[in-house]
Amino acid sequence: MKKPWSITTTLRNPERIRNFLIVLKALEGQEWNEENQIKYQILLIKDRFYGLTNQFYNGLSKKHIELLSGPDPISYNEAREIFYSKNYEDPAMRGRQSMNPIKKVGLARIDSGKIKITSLGEYLLKEDYDLGEMFLRSFLKWQLPNPASDDFKSEDGFCIKPFIATLHFIRVVNEKWQALDKKPKGISKEEFALFVPTLIDYKEIDNQAQKVIDLRLLCEGKKQEEQKKIAEKYKVNFVKEFLQTSNKSSIDQIVKNLKDYGDNTIRYFRLTRYFFIRGEGFYIDLEPRRHIEINSILKTDNAKPSKFETENEYLNYISDINQPILPWETVAELKQIVSIIIKDIESYLSYLHQKNLSAPEFQCKDINSLTKEELKTYIDDLRVYRRGLKDIEIRDESQYLNRIRDYIEQLKHIYKSSAKKSIELERLTALALNALNDALSIKPNYPVGDDDEPTFTAPANKPDIECFYEKFNAVCEVTMLKDRQQWINEGQPVMRHIRDFENTNSDKETYCLFVAPQIHRDTVNTFWNAIKYEYEGSKQKIIPMTITQFVILLETLLALKKKGLQFKHIELLRLYEQIIEISRKATRSDEWIEKIPEAITSWNNTLLAV
Repeated sequence: MKKPWSITTTLRNPERIRNFLIVLKALEGQEWNEENQIKYQILLIKDRFYGLTNQFYNGLSKKHIELLSGPDPISYNEAREIFYSKNYEDPAMRGRQSMNPIKKVGLARIDSGKIKITSLGEYLLKEDYDLGEMFLRSFLKWQLPNPASDDFKSEDGFCIKPFIATLHFIRVVNEKWQALDKKPKGISKEEFALFVPTLIDYKEIDNQAQKVIDLRLLCEGKKQEEQKKIAEKYKVNFVKEFLQTSNKSSIDQIVKNLKDYGDNTIRYFRLTRYFFIRGEGFYIDLEPRRHIEINSILKTDNAKPSKFETENEYLNYISDINQPILPWETVAELKQIVSIIIKDIESYLSYLHQKNLSAPEFQCKDINSLTKEELKTYIDDLRVYRRGLKDIEIRDESQYLNRIRDYIEQLKHIYKSSAKKSIELERLTALALNALNDALSIKPNYPVGDDDEPTFTAPANKPDIECFYEKFNAVCEVTMLKDRQQWINEGQPVMRHIRDFENTNSDKETYCLFVAPQIHRDTVNTFWNAIKYEYEGSKQKIIPMTITQFVILLETLLALKKKGLQFKHIELLRLYEQIIEISRKATRSDEWIEKIPEAITSWNNTLLAV
């Protein structure tokens, strides 16, 4: 059956894939038989990587639900009991289903009947893994159809490498638009959702690109409301033609699904750093800072799928981190990439010097004396240095009144944001912390593209944001979760991140600012125990705030700046200590959390009374 392609059928949340892979690693080398397929699923339940949904809870006893949702570790026997209480018709199938996304991405495979973690999987298990690099290696090889999946068949018209075809598609749209004497702008999110998932044959790239142009020309010169009507009518007719059906329910379902497919694809493709967002978040374009790499791909690969005789042959290929050989990794092209990044760095340095802002010393290497591997390392180092310069620029811009007003408004209306909410909250919180005080350094740990915009949330093994001040250090953890899942996802990890950060940065007292739309009572109780008693042998200093309460801090900063006064980090420390002091005097966790707004109001009034 003809249908759009979608990443969601083969790739899930990257962090969830990694957790599934961590559990699978414990079984590596063992037979992938029914016994171990069942064991794998039980281990996922034991480690709470599976089963924490209302759908899974259906049919479970109260005892089992409390085990899954409670704070205590689950034993293997308890997890086994939970698993078998579901009365699955084919219990082993559950383990096979959990293995499928790992296998399809190329992170693990079955070799001679035994579980084997691939080189790509081993890379993802490293502490310093790079999601962008991993997905790039996988997406460059991902094709439809392929012998490892029956989801997208050649008889249904599939003949494409989706990632590479999308690169070609955006380039062709830009060229066609420019040929009409118009400025290229990539494609809008709406255009992406309609035309990218429905591009299922590489030979149709040019025709599909022309349809984007045709739709734009239909809308050109029309009022916004009329443009919307034209686009909606076009979308329905386009899907009708694509599906080759007049069945209204089928058409409506695909129209509904395409937005989700498009949003999800953008999110994952952005991880590779080969796409960037422009036009205030509404357009997706090819990353200009990677044009050498992109042009090399487009010259050497037309997005036609390769031929594989067997499933193993395809899985061996997609799971090998050393394949494909990247076409731009020649000494000549690597030198060009170095030259482009250095020009970018020089531009940043010139801007910073004009603003009388100091920057770390930069010294160029003689690239003619460097080997290919040394050039690749040098490029990585240059990109890290460039990000550091961008951070200095961001820090400076965050001090302006109009920027602070923007952060306040965006945080207040984060639910209306077109960006992924969890990533947007991390970005805005990092910007706000830069604005809020005279920190030595505010270091967000989310990965960024070459445009310095976050491509995903911070990895699971690190705090979301690390903050360094003259008098103290801090980590900041944020989440958009509000229900009990907040405690499950954030409770233990936050306390672990604090302790790991303290062990690495033991020269000063460490605090943790935790920001969420609202603080769930289970999260409060977990933090209360760490504050009041201990976590791994010693107390922690955690300051939970709602987004609304955090905004009050920014509004206080704005009011001070209007008076010509500077906000000092010592004032933030005073607030943190007031909130910790409440916990020392309170006898119950709910009493502590209820008094935090009073502490913020008192702190705000004291500062503004100056």
